[in-house]
Amino acid sequence: MYKGKKVSIVIPTYNEAESIRGVIEGFFSTGLVDEVVVVNNNARGNTSDEVSKTKARMVMETKNQGYGHALMRGLKEATGDLIVMTEADGTHDPKDLHKFLLYSDDFEVVFGTRTSRAAIWSGAFMPFSVRFGNWAVAKFLEVLHNGPTLTDVGCTYKLITKEALEKIIPLFPLSEGGGKWSPEFMIWTLKKGFVPIEIPIMYKPRVGESMYTGSVWRAAKLGFKMIPMIIKYKFMKI
Repeated sequence: MYKGKKVSIVIPTYNEAESIRGVIEGFFSTGLVDEVVVVNNNARGNTSDEVSKTKARMVMETKNQGYGHALMRGLKEATGDLIVMTEADGTHDPKDLHKFLLYSDDFEVVFGTRTSRAAIWSGAFMPFSVRFGNWAVAKFLEVLHNGPTLTDVGCTYKLITKEALEKIIPLFPLSEGGGKWSPEFMIWTLKKGFVPIEIPIMYKPRVGESMYTGSVWRAAKLGFKMIPMIIKYKFMKI
C-alpha cells in the first residue's frame, strides 16, 4: 500500500525458474506491495513450483506466446491502483519501486531507463552498442510522437495508474504481443494524451538466458523491428 493506494506488481515469466522466487520475495519485502501477479507464459522448468512457495498469484497465459501477450494479460489481471511491470530475471531492483511510487504522485505513467552508465552493474548485459541502440530508437520514438525525454525502448520496469490503464487496454488488440511491445506501450500512452516521465533504474546481471536479447545481434535485430512499428503508429488514429 502506498498512500492509501493498492500496489500491484506484474511479472511475465518464461525462462526464469532460477530467479523468480527471489524477485517475488524482493518486491514483497519492500512493504509496499499488496499483490504480485505472475503470468506463466508456458514457462520452462519448475517455475510453477517456485511461484507456489510465495504469496504471488499465478495466472496461465498458454495460448498466446510472447512477452507482450504475457504483460497484457498481467495488466488485465492486476487489481491495484498503481500497477508496476517488471522482469523475473533479477535484472531489476525491487528497491527502485520506491522511486516509481514517488513519481506516481505527479505522473500517471512512469518509465524506467537502463541507459544511465552509473546505474549499470558490472556483468549486466548493456554494452555500449546495446545502450546506444536503445537510446537511438527511443529518440526516434520521442521525436516522431512528440514525447518527453526518452532514452530506453526496451525497459520493462514501468508504472501506470489504474485510471490510465483503463484507457490503454482497448488498444491491446492492436499488438502482435511479441518483443516489440515495450515501445508500443509507450506510444499508446502518448497517443492517449499522457505525459510520462522516465527515471533511471539499477540494472543488474541477468540470471539465466534471455530469449530476446543476451547477444548484441539479437538485441540489434529486435531494435530494427521496432522502427517500422513506431512509424506505423505515427499515422494511425487511435
